[in-house]
Amino acid sequence: MGIQFTSNFVPIYLRIIKKFMSEHHTITRPVIVQILPALNRGGVERGTVEIARAIIDRGYKAVVVSNGGLFETQLVRLGVTVHRLPVHSKNPFRWPLIRSRLATILQSEGADIVHVRSRAPAWIALPVATRLSMATVATIHSKFVPQNAIKHIYNRKMLKADSVIAISDFIKSIIVKHYGQHRPADSVTVIHRGVDTAIFDPSSVTQHRIIREAERLNLPEEGFVIMLPARPTSWKGHEVLIKAVAALNRPDVTLLLLGAGDGAPRFVAGLEQLARKTGLDGRLRIAAGSDDMPSALMLADVIAMPSTVPEPFGRVAVEAGAMGRPIVAFNHGGAVESVLNGQTGWLAEPGDISDLSRALGTALDLSKEKRAELAKTSRAHIIKSFSKEKMCQKTLEIYDGLLQNRAR
Repeated sequence: MGIQFTSNFVPIYLRIIKKFMSEHHTITRPVIVQILPALNRGGVERGTVEIARAIIDRGYKAVVVSNGGLFETQLVRLGVTVHRLPVHSKNPFRWPLIRSRLATILQSEGADIVHVRSRAPAWIALPVATRLSMATVATIHSKFVPQNAIKHIYNRKMLKADSVIAISDFIKSIIVKHYGQHRPADSVTVIHRGVDTAIFDPSSVTQHRIIREAERLNLPEEGFVIMLPARPTSWKGHEVLIKAVAALNRPDVTLLLLGAGDGAPRFVAGLEQLARKTGLDGRLRIAAGSDDMPSALMLADVIAMPSTVPEPFGRVAVEAGAMGRPIVAFNHGGAVESVLNGQTGWLAEPGDISDLSRALGTALDLSKEKRAELAKTSRAHIIKSFSKEKMCQKTLEIYDGLLQNRAR
């Protein structure tokens, strides 16, 4: 569903534009161009699709430029104009030609705002947009910590945009710490990533979908399931979680590493070896990622997010929260903002396997009544603070402010 705005909330400058159009019998509408490396699965890509739909629902024109990917078809169905261009390239020798082609696209589309969502697109697009006097926005999704002087310069390009969005307070704190002299704290807006609470809603998931997913994952019919939905990347904490679950010493618990099965054979073999070493091998499931995450989450009694380095935001926590599932995570990064410790989940001491194991045990031992209470609190928390609608509305407010400045 798109965001609906009543006439009382239409900015004054839009009323002036409408009056001008009616008097001159012309039809124009603001054009917002989002630019990102690719359109494959991921939080950045999903957020791009959601914002594009909100742009269209607002009556503006949505354009997306990327190197292509799975979401292209979905965008076209929504009515988004899609252009394929290698804006993912980190090779500066290719940038002049790409910039020339991008300038042609932006001019032909009549772009008003250019919104970059990654560093390579920022290096390519921001100079072009500035030269063409177009307003610019940059959303910073990554941890953004400069490892050296070159990385510091590379990261800093995104801060040249007229408006800078951070996806969490944690990301904003990193920007201020390392780049405060280039971008003051009050010029960075935090807009948390949102979850579609209509899709991630326990009441909308049928029993048939749940059974189909359970069969695919080969889960036991009885006992508890602790799930880690994550990419097959070491910092997501797969090994730490295996050790923590093994420390529980509970034969009624199965550990499901959802998405780890998409990893390289060496990665998967390492996890299986650790499970055998810790006595967990018979109770470990390593599976490919799911095409039906709401149903997959319904199979879990506890969702774990034991990232060994702080998550920039942690989409897993808000999706699980919307489904009313208890979250256990380490007390750092974006998890601190989305998990209410002791109310919607538990935050363990970072890197502490014993404390993580303790928190998992607490979540597993919830009574039926306490679990229902937690689910209600958790979903209400996500709807209030981390909904897709809220993310889109705050982003549109950024766009409207820039359009108003241009109108002046």
